[in-house]
Amino acid sequence: MSKRILVVDDDPGVLEVLTDILCEYQFDVKPITRGEKVFDEINGYHPDLILMDVMLSGMDGRNICKSIKSDPKLNWIPVILLSANVNAYNVMFDKGAPNDFLSKPFDMNNLIDRIERQLTA
Repeated sequence: MSKRILVVDDDPGVLEVLTDILCEYQFDVKPITRGEKVFDEINGYHPDLILMDVMLSGMDGRNICKSIKSDPKLNWIPVILLSANVNAYNVMFDKGAPNDFLSKPFDMNNLIDRIERQLTA
């Protein structure tokens, strides 16, 4: 069975590229553009990993990640945050930190390696 990845980005172009590439690697991908739908999608889709942008329209991916990591029923789900702001890497040192962080633009091979590392951890 394919591993399920929930991809959250409010940029439709980025979302499309990520979805296409992840599907090429045989992942089952659920793309969403709205951060406020993350928890509904987690409960309905049951992702094995969440790939999420930091800056979402009206929401902050770091806060969503903290909520996921503070919930004992969800904190096992690996979260990889993406951001064009390299200073957002500091989130790795916060309480409720993601499992990994990548700066945009990123190398797709590096992204796939990090996803596979998280899924096998």
